[in-house]
Amino acid sequence: MFTDKQKTDLAAPLSRTNVKQRSQAGRQLSYVESWVTISEANRIFGFDGWSSETVEIKCVSEREREIGKDKKAGWGVSYTAKVRVTVAGVTRDGVGAGHGIDVDLGQAHESAIKEAESDSRKRALMTFGNPFGLALYDKEQANVCEPEDESKTRFKAETLAAISVFKDAKALSDWWSSETQKSARRAHELTQAEVDELRGRVINRAGELAGKVAA
Repeated sequence: MFTDKQKTDLAAPLSRTNVKQRSQAGRQLSYVESWVTISEANRIFGFDGWSSETVEIKCVSEREREIGKDKKAGWGVSYTAKVRVTVAGVTRDGVGAGHGIDVDLGQAHESAIKEAESDSRKRALMTFGNPFGLALYDKEQANVCEPEDESKTRFKAETLAAISVFKDAKALSDWWSSETQKSARRAHELTQAEVDELRGRVINRAGELAGKVAA
């Protein structure tokens, strides 16, 4: 089961700093690099909180081809793969492809295999939330935040996670009204609407806690 903090992190917007661009078939595509998805998985789930397994990989193409302006004799190789990611008892599969081009056939196979596994792992992790690239599947990219907003976004996510774990209504109220929290909200330049949204969560959580005590 995911913790409240993990749920908040998974729902948080994707930082624009983690988005790269590449040209493909005359179009500009947005993507998240493989190392970023692994880093985010380690941050959100913990280094020992998730695993990935290559359950299938196969070569679908191998042919001789010319490489570069010098038209050197070489090889083009393609693989498909299925990678299974498991987190907190939840399993997701991702299917991807990889391509390798090299004058050495073995190097071409190695490059294609690595790319296929990497692509499949990213696709599996993507299903868990925005930090892994899910936000890029929305054409409007509404859940991709600009770099200057990242600190504020993370602060709001951490605040929401903190609110959800309080077990005592008075302690929650004291925490929200503390000078430390007020200063933090000012430092992150929260708008009045953002403060009101967080205050609403505090009120709702306090009501839940009060109801449990009454029961």
